[in-house]
Amino acid sequence: MLIKFAVTNYRGFPERIELDLSHPREYEFNSNAIKNGIIKNGIIYGPNGSGKSNFSLAIFDVVNHLTQKWKKPDYYENFAFAGNQTSPVCFEYTFQFDNVLLHYTYSKDIRGILQSEELFADDKVVFRKTANRFELDGSFPMEEKVKQSIKNNANSISVASYLWASFPLEENHYLLQLQNFVNSMLWFRCLEYREFIGLENNTSILDEYIIKNNLIKDFASFLKDVSEQTFDFVPPQPNDNQLFCYIKGKPVHFNSIASTGTHSLTLLYYWITKMKGTSFVFIDEFDAFYHFKLSFEICKRLFGLDCQVFLSSHNTYLMTNDLLRPDCNFILDNNKIKPLCDCTEKDLRFGHNIEKLFRGGTFEI
Repeated sequence: MLIKFAVTNYRGFPERIELDLSHPREYEFNSNAIKNGIIKNGIIYGPNGSGKSNFSLAIFDVVNHLTQKWKKPDYYENFAFAGNQTSPVCFEYTFQFDNVLLHYTYSKDIRGILQSEELFADDKVVFRKTANRFELDGSFPMEEKVKQSIKNNANSISVASYLWASFPLEENHYLLQLQNFVNSMLWFRCLEYREFIGLENNTSILDEYIIKNNLIKDFASFLKDVSEQTFDFVPPQPNDNQLFCYIKGKPVHFNSIASTGTHSLTLLYYWITKMKGTSFVFIDEFDAFYHFKLSFEICKRLFGLDCQVFLSSHNTYLMTNDLLRPDCNFILDNNKIKPLCDCTEKDLRFGHNIEKLFRGGTFEI
């Protein structure tokens, strides 16, 4: 699981900003939001322009860095903070895999070219690479010639990628667990256009995916359960790749009559069917087109998944102890991100209306 993340000099974050998921409070309610002593689910709030989207993208830089999964084509535009583009962008990740604590950090220049990289396992150096230095743990035997080649590496290959590609590793080795975790991360959003990072290697046509995987009945049940919308879908014929539904007995193209919110739900349904093997999911502005009660129902479904799921939202209806806890609702503003419980001296309890407290100015970051 991801337990800490920090980034420095990235886009709108000139100073270091850290998300710490390793210190949940001892609340007795909504314990499903905590897993193995780590915050598993959360919602990030913040004013427009505070950096919620950019912070989520920063978390997923490791996917761009270590995998061949789908990437945003414009990701490296405005990569470094505009006021300090000569300094590197620094990323810090702390993961917990079984009983091993991994601390992985690296830096990139404005073009996204790797400048430095280091990995610690339980405070022990696995490797450390800078412009003039390369250090490697003895459990990875390597000839001096190869070490020198990595030290002078002109194509800035990741040492982590090199190690898991070049050495036979035990099934539960921490490097393979890191690889599997990063390969299973997913970021997506659906605003005026759809975007995603990670998990998949190519894009899919949603209608065709639902038809080809015999998911029409399940999709109809999903829409009914979360939004109380009833659609009578036309049974597909061989080679059909578009969904049709009956309106007063006549078949109509589903996409032509579905609302913006229902289109967004279709995308969400697609990704939910893919989330069985995910490790960490972030949905940016997930409820931009949802009714507030629909957002609540979607959250309950997402937070019931086994993986870590985090969302960004402006919908304070979700800021309730009936859904999460004060240590799982975060405020991002002024280059800081903190849970609600750290933004007030008030002893927050289950009976408190934290949305009302938030609107009343109780929480200060």
